[in-house]
Formats: sequence, structure tokens, C-alpha cells
Amino acid sequence: MRSSSKFRTATALAAVSVAAAFALTACSSSSSKDEGITVVASTNVWGDVAQAVAGDKLTVTSIINEPSADPHSFEATPADAAKITDASLVVYNGGGYDQFITDVLDAGKGEQKTVNAYNLLDGGIHAGETAGESHDGHTHGAVNEHVWFDIPTVDAVAHSVADQLSALDPDNAATYEDNAKAYSQKLAGVTAITDSIAAAHAGAPAAQTEPIAHYLLVAAELKDATPEEFTSAIEDGNDPSPAAIAATRQLLSEKQARALVYNIQTQDKVTQDMRTTAETAGVPVVEVTETLPEGLDYIQWQTQTAESLANALSAQ
Repeated sequence: MRSSSKFRTATALAAVSVAAAFALTACSSSSSKDEGITVVASTNVWGDVAQAVAGDKLTVTSIINEPSADPHSFEATPADAAKITDASLVVYNGGGYDQFITDVLDAGKGEQKTVNAYNLLDGGIHAGETAGESHDGHTHGAVNEHVWFDIPTVDAVAHSVADQLSALDPDNAATYEDNAKAYSQKLAGVTAITDSIAAAHAGAPAAQTEPIAHYLLVAAELKDATPEEFTSAIEDGNDPSPAAIAATRQLLSEKQARALVYNIQTQDKVTQDMRTTAETAGVPVVEVTETLPEGLDYIQWQTQTAESLANALSAQ
């Protein structure tokens, strides 16, 4: 957990760290392909998706496994940089979320294959962009990089992983493709829950402590009523203005929101106060995280989260 002051370090400092890490690992083994195909993911979220596609043919290594780790500010160690540089395939979130991966890839200039989830958002129209960049004169500042909550993007990642692994390991291509198709069917179960929420509660207002579950609310056709100034400040590790805090507190205390989506991995005094306000007013709290909770795979995690949101809305 972090305080709201300086939890997320500057990208420039991270880049310096990555450059140093790469320098220390440049003389390591030239390629892990000598020992077989290796797959590395930035977080256990994408690691779990990739593992579902790889099945029992390969073992996927996730750099970030700890629930308390924040990918925004994570700095790769020399060992991490070596794993990323030597991997046959790297699967990561992109969009500036897990910048340490991009820094290592750019420093290494390797030839490994990659799957960038953010670049697959909305059918890949954001390829080559990061959040806030412009495209055809339009700024994507509203585009949210937390794309693991966007089921179509996760499905696209699974199939992209299958394509990349099939190219690396043609003998097992059919297995990878079948695994990706089976995964699509499992993802459809999560979509069925959000579709049912939309059918029953379309347009209902909800609040968030920060915009982690943006795509979950979009899929459920809910309205995020939280002041953007509040969620942006929390996400950036800053203190929201007194006016933004007061507006968000009023939103909850007067039950203008039907549920509070609460990121338990980035709690601070401000967000804890909002949770207390919500609970006192009788507004249900839906807990979300940025990495896999212990003991759950991606499908279980997203199913539980969607069901929690459905139950919160139905309880009122």
C-alpha cells in the first residue's frame, strides 16, 4: 500500500535504473532460446493469461507477483532485465502502465516477440500510442491503460499470444490455438455477468477511488460519477483538492452513487475516508486490485469482481 505523496516514482528515474540494469546484464547468456522457448510477462495478470494459452507446453514467468507492488513505479533489477532481454516472448500491458518493460526492451534492442495489450485495445487503433497521445487530431487523454478489465482486449491478447507461440513453436501451434479458443469461451462467462448488469442497471451511477476498473464500468454500462479531479489525483499519487474531496464525499454520503469501486492496493487516508463515508451511508464497496489476488487465476478474479459489482447494485 502507498501513501498519496510519492509512491509512484518518476519515469526518468526508472529509465536510469533500467539502463544500469541492462548494462549489468548485457554480458549474460546471449539467448535463452538455447535452453528452449521462454515467455516473460510484466505482471501475474498477463502471465496468467499467457499461461492459459501456453498450457503445459511452456512455463510463463511473471516479473511482478506481489500484490503490494505497483507496476507504475516498479524498477527492474538486473535479474529482471536479464529475463526480459533473453525471453523469446514478452507479454505486457503497455500504455505506460508497466514502463519498466518498455525501458528494458528499448535498451536491449532484442529480437524477441512481444504482445502489448494496450496496443490491442479497440481492435488495435492505439498501437504505438501511450495514454494522452493524440491520434488524427484527437487526444486520447480519456483512454485508460488498465486494459485487463477490458475483456475484448484480454481475448485479443490470448489470441496474439497463441499466434506468437505458434510462430516460435510450430509443432504445437494447434495446441496454442485451441487453448486460446477455449479461453475465449471462459472470458464469455465474465461478459455474461457485465451484460446482465447492463440489462438491469444501465446508466446507474457508481464511484471509484481511482479509475482502475474503468472498462468494467463501461461494459456494465454504468456511469462513473466520481469527479475526475479526484480519481486523477489519487492515481497519480497526489492529494486531491479540498473541493474534489468534498464533492466525492458528498457523492457517497448522499448515496448519489450506487456502489464504490475501491482499489485496495493503493489505499491512503483520503481513500480510506471515502470508504468509511460510503459504508456509513450504506453504499456497497466493491474491492478491486491491479494484480491477481493470491490463489485466484484471471478468470476467477474477474468473475468474482463482476459478481461483486452485480451484488452491490442489486442490494439497493
